[in-house]
Amino acid sequence: MLIVVSPAKKLDFEAPAPTDKFTQPTELEKSKLLIKELRKCDPKEISSLMKLSDSLTQLNVQRYKDFKTPFNLKNAKQAMFAFKGDTYVGLDAETMKAKDIDYAQKHLRILSGLYGLVSPLDLVQPYRLEMGTKFACGKNKNLYEFWRESITEKLNGLLKKEKTLVNLASKEYFSAINIKNLHADIITPAFKEKKGDDYKMVGFFAKKARGMMSRYIIDHRIEEPKDLLKFDVDGYQYNKKLSSQREPVFTRG
Repeated sequence: MLIVVSPAKKLDFEAPAPTDKFTQPTELEKSKLLIKELRKCDPKEISSLMKLSDSLTQLNVQRYKDFKTPFNLKNAKQAMFAFKGDTYVGLDAETMKAKDIDYAQKHLRILSGLYGLVSPLDLVQPYRLEMGTKFACGKNKNLYEFWRESITEKLNGLLKKEKTLVNLASKEYFSAINIKNLHADIITPAFKEKKGDDYKMVGFFAKKARGMMSRYIIDHRIEEPKDLLKFDVDGYQYNKKLSSQREPVFTRG
């Protein structure tokens, strides 16, 4: 079973990771092409392109300037421990044991606008470049075109050993995959909260739940889709009435 998740805007490059193990992103040459084009943009262009405040614009312009290879533990950090958004709060990677980190390295992938398909222990440097950004590079009019073939090919390579892809990424990031060419059964769990007489998806909670589901798969070494339905973390329960075979729904409240 292979899991894909989104990255996060919130980053932490100050706290040390709980392991010295690391790998290198496999598409750094493509990342360098993006950085080269981003460096050509003036701050106003970056601000407009990404809808950033002046302070965030300056921060990210400096990040593009500071991008430098080779990556090492002094100038970069393992992706699973660098991202700190809601999904990663749910994943709680810092509490993983060494054997769980090793398992995540084989079964979890992060979709990134700058790095493509990222393994948990791949080193990354601070950046902001969301997949949905309408940023052209070469013959590609946006990042979806830039990454789609590469990401899909790499996932298919991993899926030779796995039958199921669990989509715990946002629509923005999962759209970077050419699912028509993906050799897998795709399962897309949804997480909803009780609101009156109905259940609604609440962004903050859904993102956190995606991380918790990822952690649940890692902790329990889940291989069969039917075992996902046992997910019962933080009050969530499988809701058969709202679910379909490929879109199981988990509710609480």
